[in-house]
Amino acid sequence: MMNCLGCYTESKEAYCLSCRKILFDKAKVSSLLAFDAPNINNRDLFQEHSKRMSISGVQLKYSLHREKTSLILCEKDGHYLLKPVPPIRTLLYVNDVPENEHLTMQMASQVFQINTAANALIYFRDKEPAYITRRFDVRNDGRKYQQEDFAQLTRRSKPTHGAAFKYNGTYEEIGLLIKQYVGAARAVLENFFKLIVFNYVISNGDAHLKNFSLIRRENGEYTLTPAYDLMSTVIHTPNESDTALGLYEGDMDAPFYATYGCYGRSSFMELANRFGIVEARALRIIDQFPAKEESMKTLINASFLSEEVKKLYINNVKEKLKRIIAA
Repeated sequence: MMNCLGCYTESKEAYCLSCRKILFDKAKVSSLLAFDAPNINNRDLFQEHSKRMSISGVQLKYSLHREKTSLILCEKDGHYLLKPVPPIRTLLYVNDVPENEHLTMQMASQVFQINTAANALIYFRDKEPAYITRRFDVRNDGRKYQQEDFAQLTRRSKPTHGAAFKYNGTYEEIGLLIKQYVGAARAVLENFFKLIVFNYVISNGDAHLKNFSLIRRENGEYTLTPAYDLMSTVIHTPNESDTALGLYEGDMDAPFYATYGCYGRSSFMELANRFGIVEARALRIIDQFPAKEESMKTLINASFLSEEVKKLYINNVKEKLKRIIAA
């Protein structure tokens, strides 16, 4: 028996039946890709499929499509995204980056029932790890759902707002747009609020405007996409800010932040109030996090992170939980 590379449960195979179903439509896809990780010798193979993305703008992602039980690199219209170990080795604990994202996504889903993109750990032929996720914006027939991230919805781009455009905004601003575009906005706002608190607790300092999106479903309704790009980024970039965006305009002038230099329970309660979330429901969402500290620790210890990074992850969670317990 081994631990499933998707959900960590005991399994006779690399991926348990449940994970095979959501990732590969039950196909017995190998946990070992048929090609090596990107290196100087196969650079041309990967170069045409690459696209730069987050963690400090250095992580790459590649498009894959499935042919029966094989995953193959493709130029476009793939059903999967593959993220190898970032090529910039100045990041701390760089080899843990794929599993950091996988664990964090699993924690969101398993511990806090946050809707997330299907994901798992996978290995290149040379045994280097990578993170794989199934695209939720692509139908089985290859057609795409209409999806727009909040940089697009706020009309921010590099030409209009500079290189740091995706960090220019607040979570309150996203909430106002959810109210504007989503029919069942109340439930979606509560889910979005929960995701904001989750990102704070796990120390994701890169949850910027492009890491949240609305998607148009078959019935024409818009809703928040499944969560994606969740990671405890502070492990790899320890000097970053606690959040990629402000909670709301003037949040640093509030009494708690002015006193302690960080967000606390009152900070998030004020954000919830601005979202129109009933106080009792907001408290219930926040209180889930300290109540599930042991479940978080259990999942971290079951993960494929190195032992040193497991300890860092747990210590960071403990510190953030202290803050949201405080008034």
